[in-house]
Amino acid sequence: MSSPVESEGASVGSRLQRQQQLALLMAAFVIAICGLIYELLAGTLSSYLLGDSVYQFSLVIGLFMSSMGVGAWWSRFFENELPRLFVTLQLLIAVLGGFSAPVLFFAFAILDNYSPLLFVLVFLQGALLGIEIPLIIRILQEHFSLKLNVSNVFTADYIGALLAALLFPLVLVPQLGLLETGFFTALLNVGVALLALYVFRGEIRSGQWLSLGALVLTALLLVGMAQSSRFTSQLEHKLYQDEIIYAQDTHFHQRLILTRRGERLRFYINGALQFDSFDEYRYHETLIHPVMGLLRQPENILILGGGDGLAARELLRYASVKQITIVDLDPTVTELFKNNALLRPLNQNALRNPRVQIVNQDAWKFLETNNQLYDAIFIDLPDPNNISLSRLYSVPFYSLIKQHLSQQGIMAAQATSPLYSREAFWCVAATMQAAGKNDSIPESWFSVPYHVHVPSFGEWGFVMASRQQLNTSAIQLAALDYRFLNQAMLPQLFDFPSDMSAVPVNINQLATHPILQYYEKGWERWYN
Repeated sequence: MSSPVESEGASVGSRLQRQQQLALLMAAFVIAICGLIYELLAGTLSSYLLGDSVYQFSLVIGLFMSSMGVGAWWSRFFENELPRLFVTLQLLIAVLGGFSAPVLFFAFAILDNYSPLLFVLVFLQGALLGIEIPLIIRILQEHFSLKLNVSNVFTADYIGALLAALLFPLVLVPQLGLLETGFFTALLNVGVALLALYVFRGEIRSGQWLSLGALVLTALLLVGMAQSSRFTSQLEHKLYQDEIIYAQDTHFHQRLILTRRGERLRFYINGALQFDSFDEYRYHETLIHPVMGLLRQPENILILGGGDGLAARELLRYASVKQITIVDLDPTVTELFKNNALLRPLNQNALRNPRVQIVNQDAWKFLETNNQLYDAIFIDLPDPNNISLSRLYSVPFYSLIKQHLSQQGIMAAQATSPLYSREAFWCVAATMQAAGKNDSIPESWFSVPYHVHVPSFGEWGFVMASRQQLNTSAIQLAALDYRFLNQAMLPQLFDFPSDMSAVPVNINQLATHPILQYYEKGWERWYN
């Protein structure tokens, strides 16, 4: 028969074991959240800085996952003091995960090629994270059978990954921002380290030094989190050169930047210039007025994109126009250009005009649920530099637009540069032309490409299309006070020199997206 002291000792030991079991399963859950967030954070930051989100995400996540395999293999060489190793590992992951985003941001601002640093940090994070799960399973082997042990740990891991996949796009990035999300996630790793220090306090030598390190790291992460906005602002000032007067992350994962130099305003989305106030009129006059010069008394107009109100500004100059519907996904953009005191004069309060209706919705979804016909449809969307945008340059999308065009109506789209990204431009033209053959009952369909020089962008291209043969010599500009266009120079818009003339291209389909490769290859040739 055991003594009361022995029974009490056994009870205490059993209670401690249960605490350790529960703590490690909770740790598996939390570190799964942290691991996936670090993956998504690296991919998102890389896409934001370098563009081409599909390529960047694929590369980063592929490297991350393979380095986790290296970490899992590496874990076999650790034999002693596994709880102490687990705590140390959490602190190292917190350092790498928390400070990777600001380090990469800073490196991008000062280095010509920051990709090697990105790959090194991603590999180190993945390798450290790959050690975690095998380590937890080995620590738990004293308490569970292998079958139950693996089942419990991987269940916690997969549920944690699911929660991270929901938290990252819906809560963390919109509410905190990229840098703050990294610091917050690192604090979770430190929390796991402190929990492990507590429940394994009898098994970890020199635990007080690890505790002190965890507290110092917590302080550094909190300071980093508090200073993230200031740090980001300073780096963006270095990147954009001009004074940043507005910066905002939106719920649609867009970073909006408005800069000013004297009276000159520039607007950027995810680092890409959208317009320069000194020459935007060249772009918008060329997008709008050649089309309007072919139409008789157009009344109902649709703009897909164009949340800055600059295209609407040009359309509001026509007395015949009764309604303009602007469909722009991001309400932060339209609210900015509707209410900002510097931007309202630029679009001449177009977004406050009673003839303008703003719909914040995906353009494709709007067309699917709307039955209205329009006399003109203008597609003023960002360049097709990712799959989400590429689908809005595809045959099915143009076919859908065509269904909303009146019998005599015309649609026109911005189509990137026929000089810098020649194949991408002619892909847009060919794809828009192919939309006429995509219907169950084919009908006549004609497209006409044209271009203009905008100093901020260089040569820029557009494509118009209609059921009618478009006679560009019949364009009659309205009696308006143009800053750029005039009747005599219209033929130049439709004349393409040899280095911008048509080239063979594939049609952009939802299944293939060749325009992405054309676009990336074209711009890379000029700027890399």
